[in-house]
Amino acid sequence: MNILPTSLKGLLIIEPNVFEDKRGYFLETYHYERFQSAGLDANFVQDNLSFSKQGALRGLHFQVTKPQTKLVQAVTGDIFDVAVDIRPESPTFGKWSGVLLSEENKRQLFIPGGFAHGFCVLSESAHVAYKCSDYYNPEDEGGILWSDPTIAIDWPVKEPTLSVKDQQYPFLTDLKLQIKKTSE
Repeated sequence: MNILPTSLKGLLIIEPNVFEDKRGYFLETYHYERFQSAGLDANFVQDNLSFSKQGALRGLHFQVTKPQTKLVQAVTGDIFDVAVDIRPESPTFGKWSGVLLSEENKRQLFIPGGFAHGFCVLSESAHVAYKCSDYYNPEDEGGILWSDPTIAIDWPVKEPTLSVKDQQYPFLTDLKLQIKKTSE
């Protein structure tokens, strides 16, 4: 397993060891002891799988009072995966980092709690699997508008397909006070 840092502290690209032969390939998507020994401390309690079509954009989502650490991987297809730092005291608050996750590169993105998360689908379709360190709670869900100009994410999809909910999220500046209050 190779771990690559990003421009945001704690947000890491994981390159699992892949064993290929004429039959195909094998890789471990998660190994508790290896992650712990690498300093990636997360107790994952929920696994999710989404299927999305080309041009779909999901996000930017987060849990307000029980932030989730996530381990994200594109099982099929290609996605542009994004995390936005929403930790109020972080020097990179409001900054984003994006990475291509694909069936080909088999990379994963380790997203610590305190980040908003989203992705868009670049291929015809994609299956995205991700682990979460806390259970999803709809009453605790928060979001930021995908096109927030103060964050200025350079999405590779200019006219995405969005859920009604994702179209109606506020800007990060409108959430700043709410995020600070819940983190104190």
